[in-house]
Amino acid sequence: MGSGLIDPAPRPVGRGLAVGRLGLGCWRFVARPDVELRELVETALELGMNLMDTADVYGLDWGGKAFGEAEANLGRVLAAAPSLRDQIVLATKGGIIPAVPYDSGPAAITAACEASLRRLGCDVIDLYQIHRPDLFTHPAALAEALAGLREQGKIREVGVSNFTVSQHEALAGCLPFPIAGSQPEFSALHLAPLRDGLLDWCMLHGAAPLAWSPLAGGRLADGAGAGVPRALAEVLDGLAERESADRAAVALAFVLAHPSRPVALVGTQRPERLRRAAAALSMHLDRSDVYDIIEASEGTPLP
Repeated sequence: MGSGLIDPAPRPVGRGLAVGRLGLGCWRFVARPDVELRELVETALELGMNLMDTADVYGLDWGGKAFGEAEANLGRVLAAAPSLRDQIVLATKGGIIPAVPYDSGPAAITAACEASLRRLGCDVIDLYQIHRPDLFTHPAALAEALAGLREQGKIREVGVSNFTVSQHEALAGCLPFPIAGSQPEFSALHLAPLRDGLLDWCMLHGAAPLAWSPLAGGRLADGAGAGVPRALAEVLDGLAERESADRAAVALAFVLAHPSRPVALVGTQRPERLRRAAAALSMHLDRSDVYDIIEASEGTPLP
């Protein structure tokens, strides 16, 4: 039916990088044979999902056994099929240290980035992101470390994750280059970025919003219950029937429809679910549709 509110163009990330509207989130990239992980990466690329987003702390959940396990698994996949690396915009995150829990000091961030490079088996990380704000690191010190990593050719672009607007401003004011991407939690069930200024900041500064948990941890795919209002499930189901898709694709399309041109990071680790998610790319949502979703999610009419 056409894209409606969804801009069909690739999303720019910093200087010269472009990614598809859906990206592969690798939080669960653990506890599975390499052949299955490679199939997932190849399926994502086939569907235009060339952004692969991981983090050094991924590996302590979902059956993983160690800090860095998801990065190491992705590194083995890329080592076994070197041609894949040139097709991928590789993003990872650092700054979480279990039990601390956050350290974005210059020495810690430099060491974390270098360790990620080793696990990933790569010379450069396309988008290096601070996973969560360290409230006890001055943004000027963090900016100096990130600028140094960029000058050394270890990273191409810098992003942040879970930062407030003021934390974006503080870091951006100290960096000699723009913040290329920002990762907020954003879904039809978590609408805060629509109103807290985060997506507005991204539009103002040209940063790519990378929406994590766009299916609310899978709850939006499951429907009513588990914290999903029945009215929201009914709206999603009605749109899914109209668009000949499933409710997960509708929920992803809602995220993609915002004019900040987000990328929705899809966390499924099943190729068949990636293929179903790709239906979001051909979905038509108009303003009535997205405002119906918002009203059903919040449980109150918009003024």
